[in-house]
Amino acid sequence: MSSRLPLGGVRVADFTWVGAGPFLTKPLADHGADVIKIESRTRTDPIRSMAPFRDGRPGVNRSGYFANRNSSKRSICLDLKTPRGKELALDLIAKSDVVASNFTPGTMDRLGLGYQDVLAVRPDVIYLEMPMQGNAGPHRDFRGYGLTIAAAGGLLGLTGHPERPPVGTGTNYPDHVPNPLHAAVAVLAALRRRYRTGEGQYIELAQLESTTNVIGPALLAAATGVRIDRSANEDTVAAPHGVYPCAGEDRWCAIGVFTDGQWEALVRVLGNPAWAANTRYATAGGRRAARKEIDECVAAATTTREASELAEALTGEGVPAAAVSDAAHVLADPQLNARNHWKTLAHPEMGSSVYDNIPYRLSVTPGRLRGPAPLLGADTRDVCLDLLGLTPDEYEHLEAEGVVG
Repeated sequence: MSSRLPLGGVRVADFTWVGAGPFLTKPLADHGADVIKIESRTRTDPIRSMAPFRDGRPGVNRSGYFANRNSSKRSICLDLKTPRGKELALDLIAKSDVVASNFTPGTMDRLGLGYQDVLAVRPDVIYLEMPMQGNAGPHRDFRGYGLTIAAAGGLLGLTGHPERPPVGTGTNYPDHVPNPLHAAVAVLAALRRRYRTGEGQYIELAQLESTTNVIGPALLAAATGVRIDRSANEDTVAAPHGVYPCAGEDRWCAIGVFTDGQWEALVRVLGNPAWAANTRYATAGGRRAARKEIDECVAAATTTREASELAEALTGEGVPAAAVSDAAHVLADPQLNARNHWKTLAHPEMGSSVYDNIPYRLSVTPGRLRGPAPLLGADTRDVCLDLLGLTPDEYEHLEAEGVVG
């Protein structure tokens, strides 16, 4: 195992904010890239003001949401609307390999930091933008977040019961999975190509287009004229297939039966109830046709069972099952703890705080959480003096003017 991080020596000028952008640059930082987050003291990253807050006390340095997205990074504050602030940003970009932003189309151009501006100071730059719906088209100027992207991309329309309104995903799924990870792969591919050719490139990741990948089967069906509607927990090949109530308050167990053998095992674990002898349930097709009444029978049988015990008994018999966990259960999960998924990092203001570890482990050059999320502007002075070459007097003058901080 090498002690060298795989992205050591790569620097990222990170202009991203909120959810998807910072989650793109986080894995780069955790694997060794020097990710410098460019922030503003007058218009802070919105997720710095989003709950949950440590000890329930709001503050720009106390958001668990922000902390989760920004481990291993540095933070500097620049006023990009001042000429000197823009110059410093360009100086930083000239010393960076990657520039990333997820602003509305045209924002970076108006700041004088668009792709063509940047090429003048770093011809081989890898420049990534993540506009909501792309830089062209009738909806290019639409603004939105993960929830609106999930709605426009068809994801929300597939969630919930067919006779009820869509329920959504419970979180801004596009911000957490497809968009930042597609962007990270694109950046890595561009870095690899530059390593081989010496050439940089511009990357446009339209978040709407990235999100539509999530509903691929429904899109393929629509292309053939078949409409896929909301189907709650139903599955086209499994029955029963759902989330069933267990003993205790708000405790549930997810169960999926795909084969006759799994059905027989489920019946055994449930104590061979009389209703399971119904001949209509003997075949997969019969179970799918009677899924609603089977769901009611299974739910009645599981209400007295402890969720984790039931899930363990079912998986022991080869039936796909899992207890439905809340956040507290996930933190205490023996599997995650055995794999050291949770890492405690000492934050300057929040103290010891729990972070997710990297979910993928490279055998030769593994990454690591190199530090907690930065305080707002914590590294401005160091970056300006050590990287951008300002003298202490110059820095103090610009700090007094509010250009840096």
